[in-house]
Amino acid sequence: MDNGKDLESGKLQSQLQSLTEAIRTLAESCQEDSVLLLALLRTLESSHREIRDGLFQASFPENRQALYKLLRNIEANGGWPYIHRMKLRELLGYTEEPSLLEDSPAESDGESAENPQALK
Repeated sequence: MDNGKDLESGKLQSQLQSLTEAIRTLAESCQEDSVLLLALLRTLESSHREIRDGLFQASFPENRQALYKLLRNIEANGGWPYIHRMKLRELLGYTEEPSLLEDSPAESDGESAENPQALK
């Protein structure tokens, strides 16, 4: 990299760090409110989609060498960015009520799977 690119990269890293801290502070201010935190997550996902589908795709390389360089960068620096969504089972794991999937009615009535009568 040349000196100009190094300065740009350093400035970008500083801006990203500030942005990350601001997002973390905002999330902590909503700490006990799942609805507000969900709104924050939706906004982050929307921003991710907007950048990916607009600016990022518009900046795609126009030749094989530049594409190879981009793919090498993706591989070397952690892969493709991905926003993980919780599965419903994960979400249900945080509730206080026992999961309907964990206990069958026979087991909750005192019968166990070890009892042959319970299997009939």
